Amino acid sequence: MEERVQKILSRAGYGSRRACEALIEAGRVTVNGKKIKLGDQADPKSDEIRLDGIPVGKAEKKVYIAVHKPKNMLSLDAPDDPRPSIFDIVKDQRHLYPVGRLDFDSEGLVLLTNDGELANRLTHPRYEHDKEYEVRVTKRPDDEQLAIWRRGVVLEDGYRTLPADVEVLKMTKNGAWLKVILREGKNRQIRRMGYRIGLPVRQIRRVRIGPVELGKLQPGNFRYLKPDEVQTLRKYAGLE
Repeated sequence: MEERVQKILSRAGYGSRRACEALIEAGRVTVNGKKIKLGDQADPKSDEIRLDGIPVGKAEKKVYIAVHKPKNMLSLDAPDDPRPSIFDIVKDQRHLYPVGRLDFDSEGLVLLTNDGELANRLTHPRYEHDKEYEVRVTKRPDDEQLAIWRRGVVLEDGYRTLPADVEVLKMTKNGAWLKVILREGKNRQIRRMGYRIGLPVRQIRRVRIGPVELGKLQPGNFRYLKPDEVQTLRKYAGLE
């Protein structure tokens, strides 16, 4: 059965559909020896699909990995960037896609998978999946600041963030630790929100993505998700 090639690539673990569309537009994908254009279709059972001349796996085993990204490390594969990456920690030859990227100076849970359909569900903004963070701010928040954060903050570019769950975990001498649950992921969003309402952010640690928790996984370590965790995660994403 023929279907759009970007869908086949995504399901095989080469990234989100948008990322796979970019591969096609760059001229890196062929079907039966011919370069294709966006929108072309193929039958993965009978057609030979190649990326950069390498056959696309038709039944690559799916893998799901939880990584505790340390601070000062990239959460994506960027060969031209000299900074360390979580892909230096997880040396897997499969095409793994990061779910829940983190800023260079933040730490915590990132998922890696070659399940392109799941990665797309968990990263696309329209699905509004939960991501939970522990956030250290350098000032003690008052009720008004917390209320603004909960109902949505207007950022410097005019964008209003979605409502968030925010509660105080504990007060410190000069600030506080907060629990923040977001359902979107704009660039450096937590730091930008804190800055806008007068709560500068000192530290961010993501402790949960959907039903998957960071738990006791130490910085710089990773683990493979258990079958029941994978089933729960796929069900959470609406794929079971």
